[in-house]
Amino acid sequence: MTADTVPARRRARGRDRWFWVFVGPFALGLGLFTYLPLLWSVALSFFDARNTVTPTDFVGLDNYTAMLSDDAFLDSLRTFLVFTAFIVPTTYVFSLSLALMVNRVRRARAFFRSVFFLPAACSYVVAALVWKTSVFSGVRFGLANTVLGWSGGDPVAWLSATDPPWYWLVIVTVRLWLQAGFFMILFLAGLQRIDPVLYEAAAVDGARPGRQVLRHITLPQLRGTSVAVVLLLVINAFQAFDEFYNLLSDARGYPPYARPPLVYLYYTALGQGQNLGLGSAGAVILAVVIAVVTVGQARWLGLGRRER
Repeated sequence: MTADTVPARRRARGRDRWFWVFVGPFALGLGLFTYLPLLWSVALSFFDARNTVTPTDFVGLDNYTAMLSDDAFLDSLRTFLVFTAFIVPTTYVFSLSLALMVNRVRRARAFFRSVFFLPAACSYVVAALVWKTSVFSGVRFGLANTVLGWSGGDPVAWLSATDPPWYWLVIVTVRLWLQAGFFMILFLAGLQRIDPVLYEAAAVDGARPGRQVLRHITLPQLRGTSVAVVLLLVINAFQAFDEFYNLLSDARGYPPYARPPLVYLYYTALGQGQNLGLGSAGAVILAVVIAVVTVGQARWLGLGRRER
């Protein structure tokens, strides 16, 4: 052992020590407040856990069988499908359009980027309450009904009307306003990675700016970003809770329509019955569905596939 190896080893031990000093508290918090509750929730799903988190009555797969045969839970999954069919393509097109417009701006680009991204920092609860009480209020003083009144239309009960289901307009618009700016930033990053030489070559070849360039150059170059955006949108749609709960619930409770999975599980686990075992089983089923859909969608869209 030379004289130089001893200080080197001491420096390495010092770096390791400081690494755990900074990372250790975060790793401990992640384990205690994230992974341990997840594992305990999986364990609860195999017990009859009514009004307790320390059950003793093992029921095996009965909770899973009950959830998969529950029409209300299956209906919540159908609600998710409807919500996904609305919000995923709408957010994709709107955020991409914003990114294309901001990317073409030569002056004050940072200003417009910040303005469009700002709603992403807003609380879902606050935004839902603003939409509920000010924009889409069922009375004639709401902004949407005021605009309808200017054209001679009658006020619409946006959140309680089920034929037609106007509540979808309220839910989709608040989610679109909240998350479009975030995905605009992702698309902007992808647009700025496209080599300008491709657009110059397209112009030389006679490609018309606009639809042709977008179809044959921009969108193919944004393929990786588009796949990531779609995956995140689907996962976020599965996890929808705040806007549904704060828009549709009132002093009488939550209406029987438009219940996404997390709202249904919330009332199952923390409602009047407080069946934590049944709610945990539903959460595990939902997690498996999210994983299967995400992996299947990633393979179908070719995530990670090497470009030829």
